[in-house]
Amino acid sequence: MDGAKEVSRRGFLKSSAAAAAAFAIPTGVFSQGSSQIRVGVIGSGGRGAGAAVDAAAAHPGVVIWAMGDVFADRVNGSRRALQDSLKDRCQVTDDRVFTGFDNYKGVLASGVDAVILTAPPGFRPEHLKASIEAGKHVFCEKPVAVDAPGVRSVFETSDLAAKKGLNIVAGTQRRYDIAYVEAMKRIHDYAIGEIMACYCYWNQGGLWMHRRKPEWSDMEWQIRNWLYFTWLSGDHIVEQHVHNIDVCNWAMRQHPIRALGLGGREVRTDPAYGHIYDHFAVEYEYANGVKMLSMCRQIDGTASRVSEHLVGTLGTSNANTWIRGVNSWRFDGERPNPYVEEHRELYNAMMGGKTINEGRQVAESTLTAIMGRMSCYSGQEVTWDTALNSQESLLPQKLEFGDCEVPPVAKPGKTRVF
Repeated sequence: MDGAKEVSRRGFLKSSAAAAAAFAIPTGVFSQGSSQIRVGVIGSGGRGAGAAVDAAAAHPGVVIWAMGDVFADRVNGSRRALQDSLKDRCQVTDDRVFTGFDNYKGVLASGVDAVILTAPPGFRPEHLKASIEAGKHVFCEKPVAVDAPGVRSVFETSDLAAKKGLNIVAGTQRRYDIAYVEAMKRIHDYAIGEIMACYCYWNQGGLWMHRRKPEWSDMEWQIRNWLYFTWLSGDHIVEQHVHNIDVCNWAMRQHPIRALGLGGREVRTDPAYGHIYDHFAVEYEYANGVKMLSMCRQIDGTASRVSEHLVGTLGTSNANTWIRGVNSWRFDGERPNPYVEEHRELYNAMMGGKTINEGRQVAESTLTAIMGRMSCYSGQEVTWDTALNSQESLLPQKLEFGDCEVPPVAKPGKTRVF
């Protein structure tokens, strides 16, 4: 995600200022006694810049005030792109650009009201903790951790946010898609009866990868290719497939209690792809005995499927646009961009004196995905309690540029993850 060329996976260079102007400013007082909402971006690659555009489109009071990233080229490239796209809505001055591993501390101290947390997931527990301790409202991308210690940290931070009346909105944008919301209301009202089985998929081709440059240290190479290192991404079952897993947890209104899975590294065997797997399949079981089949794959030339499917005693549903059976229904209406809607809910809550706290919710879905990865890496059945209480910390002992050994590819039956 270097510079402006890859600034958004959803078309960052679209014009969003006009859309933002269509919304009235709710009553509220923030920076300098005005209705301005100063937003800082922590993690200013493509996802961060895209989220900044979504934030500006969501509320006319939003200005992008400060930006931080480990790498100067990424934050400077995204800053230039935001200045071109958002014009005077991007008010990031030179003294409010922060780099290095402590960049988040500068953003938090710059006078912002809210922050967007879009650095790689391995950094997210610490960034979230520091943001809430600093009294900031938060939009936090998913997943919120890569290991159990990180999840436990997010639980604690979420509780602190509740005590302080601070908002945490998570980037599980399906929960802000009106079609999903309307379908889920009906599902929770038993339109498909008792849920008997859940299925979720994120099967697709490969993603971007940057070949290592001679001047890059181990640490720089890994962070610039964060998708492929478990300490940074959690592997793609956690980083990407958490979206679909979250939908099933939403439908079930609970998390699974155990997982048994298999996976491997069949095609992406080049060391340039780090040490993660390229496919997973996991059977999860909820406390009431309902099973969820979870499947994800990142292999070029394979069939694509990104969806959820729920089977009930009275019908079935794709959890968003249709229900089939005794209470058949189909979504019909406008479907606003959920990537914008999640930000709108955050800023409206801030301005209206309300509180949204999705920290525990997204942390539970994150741990569900981690539990599946643990099972696939080890070849063992893993329970929720085992996953939650795991002491395995994936982060390096020191966050600094230099040597950073890549762990071996996990081997089921030999790898220990507890």
